[in-house]
Amino acid sequence: MAELVREVAHTIVLPRFQHLSAAEVHQKSPGDLVTIADQESEKALTRGLTALLPGSVVVGEEAVAADPTVRDRLSGDGAVWIVDPVDGTNNFAAGRTPFCVMVALVRDGETTAAWILDVVADRLTVAESGSGAYRDGVRVKTRTDDPGAGALHGVIAHKYFPDDLRQQVLSTAAGLGGFTTGRHCAGYEYPAVATDEQQFAMFWRILPWDHVPGALIVRESGGVVRHLDGSEHRPAGHQRGLLTAANEDIWNTVHTTLFSSGPPATS
Repeated sequence: MAELVREVAHTIVLPRFQHLSAAEVHQKSPGDLVTIADQESEKALTRGLTALLPGSVVVGEEAVAADPTVRDRLSGDGAVWIVDPVDGTNNFAAGRTPFCVMVALVRDGETTAAWILDVVADRLTVAESGSGAYRDGVRVKTRTDDPGAGALHGVIAHKYFPDDLRQQVLSTAAGLGGFTTGRHCAGYEYPAVATDEQQFAMFWRILPWDHVPGALIVRESGGVVRHLDGSEHRPAGHQRGLLTAANEDIWNTVHTTLFSSGPPATS
């Protein structure tokens, strides 16, 4: 798997970094870009993954964009690969980092393995259910303490938040040590929680290719990934709003700080 992900990244994605023509970048929806690298990366990964595991199927970001019913495969039995061929496409198209290639393997509805390659840094973070998370072969574990709300730093990616939720969160976030709106690349944000570069990250729009790989990496490193109502994130779920944190206590501290006036509506 590592060889496949790196080969696709180095032969298809990286050569086009800062070398895309205008004709090779398109807008799928307002503010949501796709490039020729996304399309060709997904095709190559799909061929390679189904060859590695005969009988498996693929749920790729671009395949779902072309046919939304492809996402329904996540609700079935058997082996399903989730593919984000270029995570952080807007960064990639603008000629800046970070951007990643991400893959997860789901068996009978449960995530069993995940791979995230930071393409420019050539840094691979992997996880296997029950076996831990590793970055370039070295095990990573989240911090186990909770230093208190005022010492916690992380991401609140509020671009897609409903207006009332955005107002609520921004009015209470001063109780935390600090936050940014993120690097616009989930493949960067989740490993950053696992390695204590940041202690939490909060998102609203939850698409499987953006969040399933990183969610397993955080969990296998000792962290927590839950929806805003406290329920666990599932690969086939459609619920919006997600908070990931380095451990249970930090998750509770961040959630209590942001939602001191009551739990948010997530419908």
